[in-house]
Amino acid sequence: MRKPVGKVNLREKTTAHAGGEGAQLQSVAFLAKSLSDENRLRILACVSHGKRSVTGIVEELGLSQPLVSHHLKELKRSLLVRIERNGPFIYYELSDKRIMEVVRVLDRVANDLLSSRKLF
Repeated sequence: MRKPVGKVNLREKTTAHAGGEGAQLQSVAFLAKSLSDENRLRILACVSHGKRSVTGIVEELGLSQPLVSHHLKELKRSLLVRIERNGPFIYYELSDKRIMEVVRVLDRVANDLLSSRKLF
């Protein structure tokens, strides 16, 4: 039986193309979720200026060490940061500098949307 024209099942559409459009949407959603926390964005901005230790990030951002460690774990899992071991120390840096351009574009879009919003 054919489905009615004009109705699209998004779940079918996004999963039907394994390795195609569906996989792309899944990757974009994963990245968007990773960027959806303000503290993660602050940490990304911090490490975008060079390698930082957890202690350096804690001191620069004024966040607790457990909170920074949690977010770094998520950012590492998302492949947004990578680590470098130097003796007993671990340093974090951006895995790809383009991520900050993505953040800047999102910031501009958010500001444009908010400024064009009409107040009632």
